[in-house]
Amino acid sequence: MAIRTILVAVSGGSATEGAVELGCRLARRFDAYLEGFHVRTDIRDVLIAAGDGFGMPMSGELIDRITEDAAANAVKAKGLFDAALVRHELAVATAARPGASAAWREETGYGPTLVANRARFFDLVVLGRSERVVNEPHSDAVEQTLLYSGRPLLLAPAEPSPVIGETIAVGWNGSPEAVRAVNGSLRLLEAARKVSVVTVGEKHAASGVALVEYLAWHGIKAKLSNILNVSGLGPGQQLLSAARDADADLLVMGAFGQRPWRETLFGGATHEIVGVSLLPLLLSH
Repeated sequence: MAIRTILVAVSGGSATEGAVELGCRLARRFDAYLEGFHVRTDIRDVLIAAGDGFGMPMSGELIDRITEDAAANAVKAKGLFDAALVRHELAVATAARPGASAAWREETGYGPTLVANRARFFDLVVLGRSERVVNEPHSDAVEQTLLYSGRPLLLAPAEPSPVIGETIAVGWNGSPEAVRAVNGSLRLLEAARKVSVVTVGEKHAASGVALVEYLAWHGIKAKLSNILNVSGLGPGQQLLSAARDADADLLVMGAFGQRPWRETLFGGATHEIVGVSLLPLLLSH
């Protein structure tokens, strides 16, 4: 699938710089349209949460401060986005036409839901990996985007990566989630200089061979790396170690686990990798 449109969620927080930087680089690389999307806090949501949590209304002074902080954060977020456009010489889009360009969009409401809804109209969505995601891999924005957007998600580290998509590792176990991740990353895989298919355990070795053959039909020359299970190490740790050994600058994998609901997204290998990886991750569910 061609990458013609990219959505980057610009929160204005610690995750912003890495996400915007990767979004700009990819827009340049694929001559794509990049939209910077910022969601302002809805004061009504804060009032509801405060009433449920404390049983008392918020003061007018506090409401004004929250509103002012939201406005200031929106200005900061747009400033970071605009500065990145200048660095990468991305023109401001005035209409839907081919070529690298960008635009800004703001909405007010609950961020995770609005980002997931907006992402449905883009080929790729880029979210930042904030400090919260390190401690709580099942962040609401990441979770809802994976569950409800139907689009591949690129999770960017807080520190901008020097390169993206030159050397790609694909974590493979034959699951539907892994299949969708490969499908969502085909354009990136086609543009990569080196692709490694990584399987953990003999159980997935034959399936890994089949994936290498499939990628060859798309003109992608991939190398299979089958890792034997190591006692005491989880599959995520082993997959991440293999990606590092391959000098990968991007890891592609399905978002899945072993238990229902949140663990379905962030259990097992996914939890291990999202929690510690400094690599950009392309995830699909």
